[in-house]
Amino acid sequence: MEKGEAARSPPMQLKMGDELEGNTSSLRTAETLLRLVPVGLCVSALVLMLKNSQQNEYGTVDYSDLGAFRYLVHANGICAGYSLFSAVIAAMPRPSTMPRAWTFFLLDQVLTYLILAAEAVSAEVLYLAENGDAATTWSSACGYYGRFCHKGTASIAITFVAVVCYVVLSLISSYKLFSKYDAPASRPSAGIEVAAFPG
Repeated sequence: MEKGEAARSPPMQLKMGDELEGNTSSLRTAETLLRLVPVGLCVSALVLMLKNSQQNEYGTVDYSDLGAFRYLVHANGICAGYSLFSAVIAAMPRPSTMPRAWTFFLLDQVLTYLILAAEAVSAEVLYLAENGDAATTWSSACGYYGRFCHKGTASIAITFVAVVCYVVLSLISSYKLFSKYDAPASRPSAGIEVAAFPG
């Protein structure tokens, strides 16, 4: 009986191994493509913001005049470089080790928060430029610098799509890391004692 089980066992293991290998290959391809998408998004948002300036009779405004927009440019540059580098590493058909999984997980988390913070602070500055703030007597500036605000809005919208890509990448790297660990051992509920409180 043991020989019969042993004879049937290898084909099932081989089939499961092929299925897992196919899933790993398709996941690697999807992850690589998803890591390449932010490269184009971040570079286009960066270039759009770098060329964002306007001059009229009221004066000149440039992206470098606002710290939030400078931060957005730097964050997009860093994220584009990381996305390209990580796509090359993810495309290599090597087995995923624990240090590699932890590295991807931590860097994906850090860069997701970096690009999210840059997008959020830039959106806040653009909101104030668009609507002003009556409580602090800060008037709207987009009425005078409309083209500047439109380019800023486009750059922030493109960055938002990059943020969504980074969130999905963070979920994938979390899955790849934590799927390497075993599930916690379950304990039978019969052995658990519950304290009774007088009442």
